Amino acid sequence: MSMIRDLRAVVRPSSRISLRKESGPYDATRDPATTTAVVDCAVYRDGRRLTTEGGPLTPHEAMRLVRRDGGFVWIGLHEPNEAEFAGIAREFGLHPLAVEDAVQAHQRPKLERYDDSLFTVFKTVHYIDHDELSASSEVVETGEVMCFTGRDFFITVRHGGQGSLRALRHRLQDDPELLAKGPSAVLHAIADHVVDGYIAVADAVQDDIDEVETEVFSPGRKGTPRGTDAGRIYQLKREVLEFKRAVSPLLRPMQLLSERPMRLVDPDIQKYFRDVADHLARVQEQVIGFDELLNSILQANLAQASVAQNEDMRKITSWAAIVAVPTMVCGVYGMNFDYMPETHWRYGYPAVLSVTVAICLGIHRTLKRNGWL
Repeated sequence: MSMIRDLRAVVRPSSRISLRKESGPYDATRDPATTTAVVDCAVYRDGRRLTTEGGPLTPHEAMRLVRRDGGFVWIGLHEPNEAEFAGIAREFGLHPLAVEDAVQAHQRPKLERYDDSLFTVFKTVHYIDHDELSASSEVVETGEVMCFTGRDFFITVRHGGQGSLRALRHRLQDDPELLAKGPSAVLHAIADHVVDGYIAVADAVQDDIDEVETEVFSPGRKGTPRGTDAGRIYQLKREVLEFKRAVSPLLRPMQLLSERPMRLVDPDIQKYFRDVADHLARVQEQVIGFDELLNSILQANLAQASVAQNEDMRKITSWAAIVAVPTMVCGVYGMNFDYMPETHWRYGYPAVLSVTVAICLGIHRTLKRNGWL
């Protein structure tokens, strides 16, 4: 009842719809006990959200009001099935191919134009916080937002646990002048929201890459590179590749929305898409740089592992060469010959032992001077 008291327009006798100027964030209505895929359904006229006295509108009721009094309807859905989406598709005349993509999900970011609507696919990306990066850590989580933009309707179909648009809807409702531009203003707001998410994720991934790079090239014992687990680098590279699949295909649709005149996109809103395209291009350059940098880090890590193995082999070989001298001498004197040199000499044993030690020390000094030990 508090929302009703805040209404700034008189209730029309012939309708249960009234015009409200938003004084605060609007809480999208959805009964937790229901299984409907419709998260929110609202009619906007002159940038203001129309509110109801008898509960939330159904898509059919919302579209009937729009056709009668003008404005546009914005419907938000979360992971609808074919049966739930079929009625909305018929009501708004959505193309069957676009409907199939919206229900099936797992689509590539794209922009498709049909007779009376635009179908846009965005991949949302969410950074997963972790205490320590491991070979099995998930760094990014992706979802999808499909948008149907028409002359008097805007429909969003969201897949995945991330990428809620409730806060975005609140911000738009606080800016009636922008929302009055129609469905294309909502499309721009979602595109900008998604790309802003890309920028935040790119900054977080940059920190992870810097951490791995530091570990690879930081000195270990005795000033030698200690390296890091190649599995961690490879896992981070896979997550960056997933990020790249979300960013790169979206650049062309944003360029089309910013450069090519479209009947369903307000000319004033089209200018804002240029800014989104510029930010997206910058993120794409970052992601490509991440991929190349991780390739270099992985190669450096593998090279360090090979160098460490060579160091170990050289040390083993050096000690084997040193041990070979006393082994040879002892082997010779262990033979049962009738005539052995210095066998009856009083100082024969210490002399042979001294010569053996001197040779071993000479070999050790030579190998250490050459960096083998």
